[in-house]
Amino acid sequence: MKNLLIFLIVIIVGSGILTALFVGTNYNSLVSLSEQVDQQYGVLESKLQRRYDLIPNLVNTVKGYLKHEEKVFSNIANARAALTKAGNVQEKIAADNQLESALSRLLVVVENYPELKSDKQMIALMDELAGTENRISVERDNYNKVVMKYSKKFPFKYDSFSI
Repeated sequence: MKNLLIFLIVIIVGSGILTALFVGTNYNSLVSLSEQVDQQYGVLESKLQRRYDLIPNLVNTVKGYLKHEEKVFSNIANARAALTKAGNVQEKIAADNQLESALSRLLVVVENYPELKSDKQMIALMDELAGTENRISVERDNYNKVVMKYSKKFPFKYDSFSI
């Protein structure tokens, strides 16, 4: 009887230790993955900010050529304002999509003006914008990968935050 009691105590203590190790290990990996998600979102946000900062230069360059395209410029201004006012991630995603749409319309307008397309400042800005868009695309992919990894381990937090 005494041996059985000792055996049961060893089993209970051993399973408690194993459970504590399992929980501790998983908790630490979840915290680490959560930090990776936050860090990657910060990197993505910095690339979006770079695009946001390039837009006034692009708009001012185009404005000199296109006085009559006020609707395009107002759409861009409204989209930038929405991005500034966005409070949470979902609002930022929606505002960024609005800004992307406004920029694509601007680029279509630019394509219709050969003298504008050949302007040196315009070419430099377009190259910078294209590079920034590529960086944003890469960082979005990286963010989505980290969120997916986190979501597989802890499916309750970032399930709808993929960009």
